[in-house]
Amino acid sequence: MSTLAALLLAAALAVTGCSAGGGGADSSGKSAADSAGGEAQRGASGRGGGTASGAKATAPPKLTRRIIRTASLTVEVKDVPKALDAARAAAEGAGGYIGDENTTRDEAGHEQTRVVLRVPADRYDEVLTDLQGTGKLVSRTAQAQDVTDQVVDVDSRIRSQRASVARVRDLMDKASDLSDVVSLESELSRREADLESLLAQQASLKDRTSLATVTLSLSETPVRKKAATRDEPGFADALSGGWHVFVTVVRWIALALGAVLPFAVTAALLTLLWLRVVRPRLPRRTADAAGAAGAAPAMTAPGPLPAARPVPPQGGERPAPSAEGGARE
Repeated sequence: MSTLAALLLAAALAVTGCSAGGGGADSSGKSAADSAGGEAQRGASGRGGGTASGAKATAPPKLTRRIIRTASLTVEVKDVPKALDAARAAAEGAGGYIGDENTTRDEAGHEQTRVVLRVPADRYDEVLTDLQGTGKLVSRTAQAQDVTDQVVDVDSRIRSQRASVARVRDLMDKASDLSDVVSLESELSRREADLESLLAQQASLKDRTSLATVTLSLSETPVRKKAATRDEPGFADALSGGWHVFVTVVRWIALALGAVLPFAVTAALLTLLWLRVVRPRLPRRTADAAGAAGAAPAMTAPGPLPAARPVPPQGGERPAPSAEGGARE
């Protein structure tokens, strides 16, 4: 019993000593931290701006702006092929290339060429200056579209999508059930398709931001601008308007005749059938009916019956006078 009490007393003393030591350590640590904080505050106040320099050192790097540049030039030149060669040389000299090219010739034999140039963005202004010097500048338009946020968003989505594809592939390596493998393959195909779409967007943005697009139109004849609208029309305007109305009326009449023609042909055929087949038979039937009616005997009212003739007397006897004879006498 005394031995057990001694052990309990020794344990209590040990716990008390540890607590005292820990408290001292905490107190000493707190004092050290306070002193260190005071030294840091005094050093910052003594230097006068050390905190600002430290914040500047930890600032994020400056983001590079991504801009899509496009321009359109219309230039009047004396020789279109020569000006086109000069434009091609300017683009290739800047490290670019010729895109689409379209050349036409009008009725008078004058050439007109429209060409698309792709030049590096850092040589964009230089190439525009060279192209303007090939002839007389008629018009110029330039546009700049900032797509920095779009580029950053696409890059971030690509990183996330690649990590997602890697996770699905790891799950496929660990899967043992056939149904799990099939579902994981379907999910992997979908995520890889999304990744390819994002990569295509990234490539397109990179191409449009790294190379500027310049559309150049070269013409040997002056470019006619739209004439201002006049308040009073002239004789030529009236003649042109009248001719336009005449052509429109003729066209609509032709369309109306074309629409009515099937019905007119049908009506003509029906009329011809009536005159040649149906109508000639109608009078003949009427005449036959009238002849049959004339050939039948006429029914007359019955007349008086004839009087009976007297029978002659035999042996010399005179006949007795009739009532009519007596009356006549």
